[in-house]
Amino acid sequence: MLPMTINRLSRAKRGFLLLFLLLLLAGQLPAAPSRLARGRPTNFPASQPPLTMGEAINKAGRQRMLSQRIAKAYAMVGAKHVLSARIQLKKAVDLFQKQLNELAAFAKTHEEKATIAQVARLWRRYRALAMQNPSRDKALDVMALSEKVLAKSHQFVLLLEQRSGTKTGRLVNISGRQRMLSQRIAKYYAYKTWGFDKPEYDEEMNKAVAEFSNALDTLKNAPQNTSEINEALAKVEQDWRTFKVSKRIKGDYIPSLVMRSMENILNQMNYITALYAALLK
Repeated sequence: MLPMTINRLSRAKRGFLLLFLLLLLAGQLPAAPSRLARGRPTNFPASQPPLTMGEAINKAGRQRMLSQRIAKAYAMVGAKHVLSARIQLKKAVDLFQKQLNELAAFAKTHEEKATIAQVARLWRRYRALAMQNPSRDKALDVMALSEKVLAKSHQFVLLLEQRSGTKTGRLVNISGRQRMLSQRIAKYYAYKTWGFDKPEYDEEMNKAVAEFSNALDTLKNAPQNTSEINEALAKVEQDWRTFKVSKRIKGDYIPSLVMRSMENILNQMNYITALYAALLK
């Protein structure tokens, strides 16, 4: 029937129809728009832009802080000191997982990939334990894993700093480590107020206090500082002085004062680290 139909058409129409059939068979005609495409945009999520080196060092440094913050929040929930501690714990766990995925994608060298894989293996155990209802029986396991995750996360930061090859990369690392030290101090303080009054916890907390003070001096004297960075560092120094006064009053632990000081310092150091990271493209 098709040849007879074509024969009845004019030569021009026959040529057009034959061309249409050939294109259709070859699959060259554009498909008709779907009802979804004709109606509204599909709104597929845009892919995340790749991290800059400054952003990667910033986030890798934040992982160190989160390793300590998770254990601190765990102890605070267990000791029933702060009602928001459970929310803080959940947010810290979620952020660590999100950044771990980003950093695994950013890893470039063989050593970087091997180190971030080691972090991931430790993290699976740490996360599973930290998300259980806090108990004194598991508290020491949480503490031990917080130390292991910290050590491997720090190793990854150093590898990124080495790849950056700049002095600004070192400042991002130092500034980011201050965030970790604020939560490390708070972690040992939380464990001690929960009843884990171990001498080594005092030693580690005092060591973290000394390291924070030394690094704060290094940052204050950095020639790369902008007026914005110097202003933020002055606020940190003020909160740091408040912490050292309130750390111990009449031999008693005052967790509310210490935790508030450490949160203020954490927020400021997070801001300062981002400013340093912005200088590193």
